[in-house]
Amino acid sequence: MKKIIVLLSAAVVLIACSKAGKGEYVISGTAKGVENGKTIILETQDETGLIAKDTVKVENGKFEMTGKIDEPAFYTIKLEGAPAPIPFILEDGEEVTIEINKDSIQKSKVSGTYNNDEYVKFTEELATIQKKLVDFQTKNTPAMQAAQQNKDTAVITKLMQEFGKIQQEVGEASKAKYQTYAESHPKSFISVLILQGMLNDPTTDVKKAEATFNALEEKIQNTKPGKAVKEALAKLKSATTAPPAIGGAK
Repeated sequence: MKKIIVLLSAAVVLIACSKAGKGEYVISGTAKGVENGKTIILETQDETGLIAKDTVKVENGKFEMTGKIDEPAFYTIKLEGAPAPIPFILEDGEEVTIEINKDSIQKSKVSGTYNNDEYVKFTEELATIQKKLVDFQTKNTPAMQAAQQNKDTAVITKLMQEFGKIQQEVGEASKAKYQTYAESHPKSFISVLILQGMLNDPTTDVKKAEATFNALEEKIQNTKPGKAVKEALAKLKSATTAPPAIGGAK
């Protein structure tokens, strides 16, 4: 019995050490094959543009960042010399694990938190939906270039019509995916970001969007994107219920 208690105590210590405290974040990263001294930059974006939050150096293929954060937010990790940043969700009280693939930055892995696991899963599912469009572009780009060079308007028109049809299909499927995800994941930070984007689309059903927002966890509603969605919903509702101008005022 004593042995079991000791093992349980050790497990509790490991769990406690694997997470940051409230209002704090920890990023544990690996960068195999990356030379010592290479810079890693943690960045986010606001209305003014990109903001560097922290900078560290790679040491023995590893790096770590710690700091303060109040709520979930999108950030990126940028490896010095890499062609693109790695997007992820930074949140308080959670340890994010990032494995940088220096040879193919798009294959880098982010894990360790619910929101990041959901983000990876969601983007993979969305990529599957959009694969049809990507495949069409890959297959027909040489034919389009040749037609443009030869001024073959018949081929250009045909390819553009086919592309437009696939683009519409993929767009509708993507929109449906956004909607169903937000409705079925009330704990996910991605859901409120989806709603924020949807409210910029004039075809969005405002009542449905409001119902989806009201079903989100209070913590998600109270994030900056959540407050923006709440404000946008209030404006849209006000616009639809406002009485018509008297006398055709301009």
